[in-house]
Amino acid sequence: MSQTPPKGPGTPGTPRDRTREQDALSGRYPPHAPKAPPPKAEPAPAPDDGIEPLPEPEGPTEIIETDYTIGQDNIEHQGKVPFDIHNPVFGISAAAVVLFTVATLMFPGQLEPLFGGIRDGLTSNLDWFFMLAGNVFVLLCLALIVSPLGRIRLGGPEATPDFSLTGWFAMLFAAGMGIGLMFYGVSEPLGHFEAALGGPVTEGGVRTDWAPLGGAVDDPEAARRIGMAATIFHWGLHPWAIYAVVALALGLFAYNKGLPLTLRSVFYPIFGERIWGWPGHVIDILAVLATIFGLATSLGLGAEQAMAGLAYLFGFQNTGLNKILLIVGITFVAGASVVLGVEKGVKRLSELNMILAIVLLIFVIAVGPTMAILGGFFSNLGAYGAELIPLSNPFGRTDDNFRHGWTAFYWAWWISWSPFVGMFIARVSRGRTVRQFLIAVLIVPSLISILWMTALGGTAIDLTVSGFSGILDAPLELELFTMLGQLPLASITSLVGIVLVIVFFVTSSDSGSLVIDTIAAGGKINAPVPQRIFWVAIEGAVAIALLVGGGLVALQAMAVSTGFPFAIVLLGACYALVKGLMAEHRELR
Repeated sequence: MSQTPPKGPGTPGTPRDRTREQDALSGRYPPHAPKAPPPKAEPAPAPDDGIEPLPEPEGPTEIIETDYTIGQDNIEHQGKVPFDIHNPVFGISAAAVVLFTVATLMFPGQLEPLFGGIRDGLTSNLDWFFMLAGNVFVLLCLALIVSPLGRIRLGGPEATPDFSLTGWFAMLFAAGMGIGLMFYGVSEPLGHFEAALGGPVTEGGVRTDWAPLGGAVDDPEAARRIGMAATIFHWGLHPWAIYAVVALALGLFAYNKGLPLTLRSVFYPIFGERIWGWPGHVIDILAVLATIFGLATSLGLGAEQAMAGLAYLFGFQNTGLNKILLIVGITFVAGASVVLGVEKGVKRLSELNMILAIVLLIFVIAVGPTMAILGGFFSNLGAYGAELIPLSNPFGRTDDNFRHGWTAFYWAWWISWSPFVGMFIARVSRGRTVRQFLIAVLIVPSLISILWMTALGGTAIDLTVSGFSGILDAPLELELFTMLGQLPLASITSLVGIVLVIVFFVTSSDSGSLVIDTIAAGGKINAPVPQRIFWVAIEGAVAIALLVGGGLVALQAMAVSTGFPFAIVLLGACYALVKGLMAEHRELR
């Protein structure tokens, strides 16, 4: 199940291995650099056995001895349509998603109000739970950074990083980018600014406005400040603390404890050997469902925005049928990427995505209000620091619409994405200390998100303050293209934006299917290709079903619905993580 790897390429004085770094960008755990095996070494597993060779810990660690073998509960079949699936995780997860998709497509009119009720009920009644959970994740990460446990190294005390510092930061940058930044990069800062500028509006003793906190009536600078602080709050420390907890727990129990790289392994300190039974099955099923619906939310948003961009740029009809056809077409491309494999498929698309995102960001900074953007980055960071505690407080507030409709939804969405992003981060972070890991994972992507929101959102606010109302008047999914339309080379940049959204769609679907299939295949990563194609198709079908059955409301409803139970799972993971780290600390003394 494991083999001892050579030292990684991240040791001082060694050059970057760009091939391995690009492999990791796609979500694939790259093979270690070749090294002559020691005498009488056990041969590594064949590459087609479906079992990922996890590196053994280097130095004294608390290895967990277990008789479990990866794939021992799987059902395998070799034929025209081969499969290798975990029983019962695959069956229950797939059946639940397929039944949901069929029911939503068959009864869209009846289910639309149901979705709205689910979303509003959970965000209104459980906003305190989501916000407190988010605070727990942030406080845990900060406590681990300053505690002696921060000296523990993923992979053992003698492990060296698998990637150079520059390459590792680049991959964290890749993890920080997504469809959400494209969809909300303009609309959220501008929306919060406009709501704050209008200030509180009360009807019947209840606030009906969407302004964060108390707003800033008729004060554009104060409204800009609180609007950007609220935006950064949703894209800064809290979401990345959620991802960091999942990634750190996965990395610790895989690279230090010797368990499979799956969510159930994290709960060994709580359930012991029972994680290989139903307690573990339930955890993995929740992880699959959360990832499916979290991805479907992003894919649905991407389809809305890509279709709006095509209508804006080329005059296509922005109809429900065209959105469905677009999702089908993009899902087909994602399936082709799966067939081509990581090297020829998602890796090349990831490279294209990174380049286009950087080009678009630099272009907006260069031709937009450059000095305002650069200065705004630091002032927005200061505003975020000043408003962080008030925005994190779930009690005694009157801004219900903002807290329920924005914060609670976001926290549930990030939680549903956490198995996907967390596993990616864990795969590329072996060899880092807990302190290095948490500082980098919390800070690097947060700073990138702040720069992105400051550039796009700040430009939109400047245009609005100067008298252009077109962005505010545009539909949510069209605001990015309306803003770009006010800058030079509008047709080119709008086309780049559409391509970015589509490629984000493809890479998210492809990489997401890999993570889901790994969980649903009992920890195997080289399961038959038809299984990954199945999950790609399911992701597209769920996105279509949610758009047909209620549009953006339905997408948000399912993200919140799966985020709630998985939030409970992650709170349990926090306890297991601390226990696991304390055992490692005792081993080092």
